[in-house]
Amino acid sequence: MTDQIVQLQGITKEFIDGGVGHKVLDRLDLLLTQGDTIALTGVSGSGKSTLLNLIAGFERPNIGSLSLLNEETTAWNDRNWSHFRQVSLGVVFQQFNLLTPLNVEDNIAFPLRLNGLDWNSWCDHLVERLSLKPLLMRHVETLSGGQQQRVAIARALAHKPRLLLADEPTGNLDQVASLEVMKLLCELAGEQSTSILMVTHSMECAEFMQRRWNLDNGQIHE
Repeated sequence: MTDQIVQLQGITKEFIDGGVGHKVLDRLDLLLTQGDTIALTGVSGSGKSTLLNLIAGFERPNIGSLSLLNEETTAWNDRNWSHFRQVSLGVVFQQFNLLTPLNVEDNIAFPLRLNGLDWNSWCDHLVERLSLKPLLMRHVETLSGGQQQRVAIARALAHKPRLLLADEPTGNLDQVASLEVMKLLCELAGEQSTSILMVTHSMECAEFMQRRWNLDNGQIHE
């Protein structure tokens, strides 16, 4: 039986602006299973980043049920959410969000230390595949955009998460660098059967995913 990584049932999310409600997700259902790789597209403002934030626990739905790793999250407290993000979730942000006081090695090792883990052969493999070995002692603010993006991917995968959420992970890169990063991201995630839900405006990047979902009027269309 395939493990269910994310299941949303009847999720509605509304924001209030000037006393007026704006519904971005409307009774949305979706299912993401282990090893699925999915590109999420949609026009700006359609709720793509909101959906990622709900799955990561950074925001809460108004109504509906969200299950992660076959566990319903309605009763989760901050400690439950922190544990999920620490152990089972990797995130690649559009702006990288690297820890600028630290060098490359310490950035990659950060999620390991949160889990009481040491640098290991998987980290060596990530560093080798992402061509980061010569950069390990460099501070991240001295790196190019493409180099920082590869560090962000290594950090997100270092603790072997069950789920990777990526919000426009190649949005700051040129086309050649974007396709190179996508190829490596998919190969590395595939080695651990990590599920990927990736927001993107790039059809070239979306083609690297097994499936494509479009978010329109608060609903997922495949």
